[in-house]
Amino acid sequence: MENKSVWDKEKLDQLSQLWAEGLPITKIGLELGVSRNAIAGKAHRLGLPKRNSPISKLGDARKNQAKTVPLDNQKELPLKLLLRNVEWSRNACCWPFGDPKLPGFKFCGVSIVPGRPYCEEHSLLAYTNTRES
Repeated sequence: MENKSVWDKEKLDQLSQLWAEGLPITKIGLELGVSRNAIAGKAHRLGLPKRNSPISKLGDARKNQAKTVPLDNQKELPLKLLLRNVEWSRNACCWPFGDPKLPGFKFCGVSIVPGRPYCEEHSLLAYTNTRES
């Protein structure tokens, strides 16, 4: 039976080079014509350095570096990039203050009422009793 391995020396070298450049696993797979899982498995078997998960809390070191954008440049950034700087927690009141499209948008941040996304003050505003009409 003939062994038809996808991995020849040229592809292995290319995988190592693209991995060292930091190209995402999915893109390496597209470049080499193999699945993302094939890339991950081969990289593990080759002993290539591990990468931090893009969805992990810690992320990579580049994400942990402070990124400050001057206020005059913030208006040019897309909304989804501006909102990355907004702090949010499941244990803190998420009552919004300000316009999410403008700099300075934030959440209340006070401890929440158990079972609700808001603090006591904002829960009273958000949840009304129909008998109070």
